[in-house]
Amino acid sequence: MREKVTAVFDIGKTNKKFFLFDKNYQEVYREYTHLDLVVDEDGHPTENIHSLQNWIKEVFDRILSEDKFHIKAINFSTYGASFVHIDKNGNILTPLYNYTKPLNVNLTEEFFKKYGPKKEFFKATGSSDDGMLNSGLQLYWLKHSKPEVFKKIKHSLHLPQYLSFIFTGIALSEYTSIGCHTALWDYSKKDYHTWVYQEKINEILPPIVSTETSINMNYNGNRIKIGVGIHDSSAALLPYVRSIKKKFILVSTGTWSIALNPFTEELISSSEIEKDCINYMRINGKPVKASRLFLGNEYGLQVKKLSKLFNVSSDYHKTVKFNSDTFFTIIKDFEYCFKWEGFEHQNMPANTNIRYDKFEHAYHQLMIELVLLQVESIITVTGKDKIEKLYIDGGFSDNDVYIKLVSHYLRNMELRTTDSSLGSALGAAIAISDNELNSKFLRKNYSLKKHVPFIVK
Repeated sequence: MREKVTAVFDIGKTNKKFFLFDKNYQEVYREYTHLDLVVDEDGHPTENIHSLQNWIKEVFDRILSEDKFHIKAINFSTYGASFVHIDKNGNILTPLYNYTKPLNVNLTEEFFKKYGPKKEFFKATGSSDDGMLNSGLQLYWLKHSKPEVFKKIKHSLHLPQYLSFIFTGIALSEYTSIGCHTALWDYSKKDYHTWVYQEKINEILPPIVSTETSINMNYNGNRIKIGVGIHDSSAALLPYVRSIKKKFILVSTGTWSIALNPFTEELISSSEIEKDCINYMRINGKPVKASRLFLGNEYGLQVKKLSKLFNVSSDYHKTVKFNSDTFFTIIKDFEYCFKWEGFEHQNMPANTNIRYDKFEHAYHQLMIELVLLQVESIITVTGKDKIEKLYIDGGFSDNDVYIKLVSHYLRNMELRTTDSSLGSALGAAIAISDNELNSKFLRKNYSLKKHVPFIVK
């Protein structure tokens, strides 16, 4: 008898993944691929949307034909800030423009003259001044820079919804993709921002449906429930929201460290915008306050330098455990030592100055400085909310020094770490499931661990 499963395509910038989950959300099959980038008409590197589409269809059709699994449902989790523009026949009109592609400065200045001032605009839309990362501005750019292309657009689909469209032929929009710092959504109005209507952009944006929407279809002779897709950060948050009853902050760590407050009741303030706070959106349309730090990237750069300076192997840092004596020695006469490469901060010195003769001491100094930034970020997203639970997942969740320091500096919060490389994929599966999650879900599926602050001398 074939095993009943839910299929998920989890599309990251680097790795493209396919998973099958059983009824208990246990992974029963996975497949990865890496696709070479192409360039757009300006020579900027970007996703090969045609290769991605071909891979998705090939994998899914092959799994169906093998007749080993009974696929009951399929959903899609992808990175955000990316549009696929199609014509009336469903044909792709442009490259999948990369959100790192620079926008014309004159064009953005013209935009904010019409629809600014900037601070008020970013406050309303929960976004920051990030060019094409505010993917709504891509639509403005197309309209005014490539009008002949823009006229042919029947629908502009966020990437998760385009992947769903491949299977259904039905063009839809959903909240998590609209709300991920696109500059399209006015969080106070709970509707598209005024500029979207004034520019008539709304005419090419498909109808909005709930993220939990699914379409029952006959696909190659198989009756399958097809989801509308979900933005990956919102998908990763969903298992926590569904299984935890009390308010919490989730810190998702990796190249970026993103602190998420899904319980915020207030719009982002001007001071929070200055600290690089933005909004994501929950599947029910409610805002999620997020604070971003380029923490993992900075960690990698600085550890590489320290390894070279102390003549240790590039992996040696992974062996370092927290040492309380080292910590108390450093903070006794604490001074900031590291000049950051990936961002600016008011406390950093003009140049890096390592005052230690042992790698372990320099590493503890580095982690103290990085964690102080992390704590600042967590306090920012917490705002005035009374939140006592803190969850950390991703790359830093098994870094002993990082975890001990966070639990020390945020002693008022209960810290737990989780381990799931399946976060966004699992969220996408849950989004189209009718199953309720209970408090045991994270312990069972995410290797939940509780951490107690170390004793202060």
